[in-house]
Amino acid sequence: MTQNFSTWTRRSVLGAGVAMSLALGALSPAMAQTPPGVLIVGQIAEPKALDPAAVTAVNDFRILMNVYDGLVRYKSGTLEVEPALASSWDINEDGTLYTFHLREGVTFHDGSDFDAEAVKFNFDRMLKEDHPFHDTGPFPLSFFFSSVEEVTVADPLTVEFKLSAPYAPFLSNLAYPTGLIVSPAAVEKFGADFGRNPSGTGPFSFAEWKSNEHVILNANPDYWDGAPATETLVFRPITDANTRTAEMLAGGIDLMVEVPPVALSEFEGDPYQVFEQAGPHVWFAILNAKEGPFADKLVRQAANYAVNKAALVDNVLEGTAEVAAGPTPPAFAWAYNEDVQPYAYDPDKARALLAEAGQEHPEVTFFVTEGGSGMLDPIAMGTAIQADLKAVGFDVKIETYEWNTFLGEVNPGLEGKADMAEMAWMTNDPDTLPYLALRSDAWPDKGGFNSGYYSNPEVDSLLEKARVATDQSERATLYKQMQAIVHDDAPWLFVANWKQNAVASDKVENFALEPSFFLLLKDVVKN
Repeated sequence: MTQNFSTWTRRSVLGAGVAMSLALGALSPAMAQTPPGVLIVGQIAEPKALDPAAVTAVNDFRILMNVYDGLVRYKSGTLEVEPALASSWDINEDGTLYTFHLREGVTFHDGSDFDAEAVKFNFDRMLKEDHPFHDTGPFPLSFFFSSVEEVTVADPLTVEFKLSAPYAPFLSNLAYPTGLIVSPAAVEKFGADFGRNPSGTGPFSFAEWKSNEHVILNANPDYWDGAPATETLVFRPITDANTRTAEMLAGGIDLMVEVPPVALSEFEGDPYQVFEQAGPHVWFAILNAKEGPFADKLVRQAANYAVNKAALVDNVLEGTAEVAAGPTPPAFAWAYNEDVQPYAYDPDKARALLAEAGQEHPEVTFFVTEGGSGMLDPIAMGTAIQADLKAVGFDVKIETYEWNTFLGEVNPGLEGKADMAEMAWMTNDPDTLPYLALRSDAWPDKGGFNSGYYSNPEVDSLLEKARVATDQSERATLYKQMQAIVHDDAPWLFVANWKQNAVASDKVENFALEPSFFLLLKDVVKN
């Protein structure tokens, strides 16, 4: 870490956090300048952990993707897979054996060697319950690799993955943060505290994490893919969107993700750059299909007719999203069912469905978050949804939580707690979201994210067939059939597909948003 950053950190990030927040309204960008070579990123929440085996939120992934590498990665500007820690790979004829050839001479930030044994350690840790470091918390995304039967070291630079059946999303899932490779030596040293002491092979190495203040990463000059263009990254959690906007306007941060739609106009012209990038995003509300009013499909459909999603998109989100029609984002054009249309805004039909269900004034507890990954102004959205539901007869009570607390309430399931909850997913493959959040075997007590307990055997069958189909057109047909059924069953309140955004100061060069929603900052220059 450079001396100028250490001094600036003591003055501005650590010592002046409260004072700066109070004075933001009186500052201009020229009055608070971050030093050259240091990129300050305004994050939407405090990270839960810096261990890829323990987190699920894009907020955390945005940090992790700069600390770690996977065997493969997404090619810049796409969701296409290209080599990373593996320089190449072979797939056998039936698609059940993947052989990866690893890069030579790569080391982890702690100095230990990256090799085939390290790869095996990572996946055994994730997939084998008897592994000494398997327990990383209640919500690991090991579902991504449930088809992996065995990982075998062929030689120090060759590793084999044997699958139980062909699995179409396998390479894409390896590029996702769940497939990032951590240092076995660091895991063995820190144990349960590894998530606060991370070590990877990525372009930046971990320096410091001060809770609710910052995470600091330093450039890795020996990075296998070339040294980063910026000396230091600082990720600051600023959960309140208005405060985050004010900090950006005051020059206290250089890059801000998830700009509130109502604030975008404040960044038009110099000295700011506004970025937008479509991607596979779905914003929805989980409906508790196991108990309470939403156990009845008619009531779930009524909720979808009751909410004016076009007004939400146009007024609350200022046109930065499109109305969602179902669980699959249109960004997956090859798998998207264009015949499935969004629920129309029809309050009269909603009232009629409630009457038919014999629940003209159902009581609903609605979990809303203050902010989090891809949540799109969640308090304003939640309040608007509440008003629309009340207008047709629902009696809706909102309970609001900080993001990580919210996940702790929602991910284990809504049973006995709530009838609906906000949620957003950014995904890498059409398989991911429905497989992890709509299958019967993805109920929380089975390790999945189906927090509303939706169950339809036909949907289960379609999803199981789609993930083993090797022909993309066959997969597309299966996913389109799934979307039509899920749309009718209405296990969620389908709301919006977002176009992600960010704003940077004119001191930032070579930045671009990715369809993956990750922040890849290796080549960013901070003047």
